Amino acid sequence: MKALPTVIVLAAGKGERFKASGGTQDKLQSLLCGQPVREHVLAAVRASGLPWHLVERTHTAHLTNPGMGDSIACGVAATPDAHGWLILPADLPLIQAGTLLAVAKALQAHEVVVPRYQGQQGHPVGFGLSCCAALLQLTGDFGARAVVAHHTVFRLDVDDEGCVMDVDTVDALALAELRIQDRGIQKGGAN
Repeated sequence: MKALPTVIVLAAGKGERFKASGGTQDKLQSLLCGQPVREHVLAAVRASGLPWHLVERTHTAHLTNPGMGDSIACGVAATPDAHGWLILPADLPLIQAGTLLAVAKALQAHEVVVPRYQGQQGHPVGFGLSCCAALLQLTGDFGARAVVAHHTVFRLDVDDEGCVMDVDTVDALALAELRIQDRGIQKGGAN
């Protein structure tokens, strides 16, 4: 691969849906198989070997009611030497490093790359350098949908349920725990 894109890990959200579903703490700090959700995501990012940047609430605290668009803009602004960006919400604990690498590789030939699992669009969404100005202008809760809508999108089919399985609710967190336990059983049985 030529120059590698930077993964922007979005960890500045309020997690309101998680709390509304009965969550008693920040979803990214909720334990999943003994580790905080966000640590599962960061482990996959580190395993990918791609450069990365974490956007936390402290990075958007100067804004009034910041949303995902604001977080993306902050992450892009903080990585001016990046060779493209993979936008990854920090609530996708089952994401695989291989998916990050596949999106990064596809980004070498396309300006916008969206991974799909069984027809469902997922993350990380990859953006080439030509998207920089538009990403820097993002605000509000709609993320980068407007940027995606103005480009030809390459849809990359992946075999990674983790690219679509976020933990927006307590039930989703419990399902993620079951999936991780199933993976452990399958790995253990294969030895």
